[in-house]
This record gives sequence, structure tokens and C-alpha cells, in this order.
Amino acid sequence: MGKVIIMDHPLIKHKIGIIREESTGTKEFREIISEIAMLECYESTRSIPLEDVEIQTPITKTTVQRLAGKKLAIVPILRAGLGMVSGIQTLIPAAKVGHIGMYRDPESLQPVEYYCKLPSDIEEREVFVVDPMLATGGSACDAIRQLKKHGCQKIHFLCIIAAPQGLERLQKEHPDVSIVVGALDDHLNEQGYIVPGLGDAGDRIFGTK
Repeated sequence: MGKVIIMDHPLIKHKIGIIREESTGTKEFREIISEIAMLECYESTRSIPLEDVEIQTPITKTTVQRLAGKKLAIVPILRAGLGMVSGIQTLIPAAKVGHIGMYRDPESLQPVEYYCKLPSDIEEREVFVVDPMLATGGSACDAIRQLKKHGCQKIHFLCIIAAPQGLERLQKEHPDVSIVVGALDDHLNEQGYIVPGLGDAGDRIFGTK
């Protein structure tokens, strides 16, 4: 059973407060999204197994611990998920990166997949799916379903802002996936935007309208 972590760290709260502000510019918004992703990655990797390795320090031989077992992969949901990749790569530079492209139909609010490119050995990797916003949950659920079709068994989902509806749907459809949420917001409006939210994360990361 995947666990759900709603982040309660002062740094996370402070940074989310900044990106919620309409006046926050693209450069600062992009940088803070990356920083929050790094902090969430730190939290979500607590359970990654370690192995003992003998090394030589400048003084003597000793045993240290290093990451063991499965390799890691980051899979952003395009396009907004791209804004979270660099922060995670700062902590896990050897992780491979796949991409799943989806857009939300403005009328039905349902996800439409248009791109999927994954590492050839994705089924052997522990996967971190990232998307700043978890609104209806449709894109996240479909992306994770796609990864499971490719044989992925250990999947984490990281988002910065979530609506209760999206979180509930993701837990229901993929109860085995571990979820890390920066902030759980109040509700979705009629247009499918999270309230109070921060607007369109993709537009604010890339400076588009």
C-alpha cells in the first residue's frame, strides 16, 4: 500500500506561498518549483534501500552505505512536469528521464496522451512521476497506468499542489503508488483549476499564456 505524505515543512510552506502570488515572475517561479521538487524528492527517497561498500578514506579503510538495488528514473508529465526535473536531478544525477505528454481537453477535462518516450529498461527502475498540479487526477492516473503497462512496479508520484478530488482518485486507482504532496488545497472550480492554487503551472514556468 502506497503511503501519502502531505508536506509540513516550513521551507515548503514558505516557498509555496511565494509561487501562489500572481506577482511572482517566471524566473523566480521556475527556480522555486525546482527547489520544492528537490525537497519532496528528499522526503520520498527515505525508503530507498542501501548496501554496504568498503572504501579507502585518506586515513583508513571503512564501510560506507550507497544506494542499492533498483536504478532510478524521473518521468515528468509534459509540459509542466519538466519544471520539477532539474531539482530531482540535483539529488539523483544518475537517474534517467522519460517523458509522458498529456493535455487536458478544455471541455471534458479528460487527459489526452500525445507522447510517451521512456528509458528502455524502465521496468527495472524505481520511478518518480512528477507534475506540479494534481487537479482531477486524470493525467496522473493515466501516466501511471502507462508505466505499469511497461512493467514498472515501484512508482512514486510527486506534486506541489493537489485538489482533494485528484488525490482521492489517484489513491483509489493506484493504491500501491506512494504520493508526496506539497500542499493540499480546497477544491476545483468549474474550469477544473485548483482553488486557491497558483494558476496554470505550465504557463508560469515557461512564461506562456
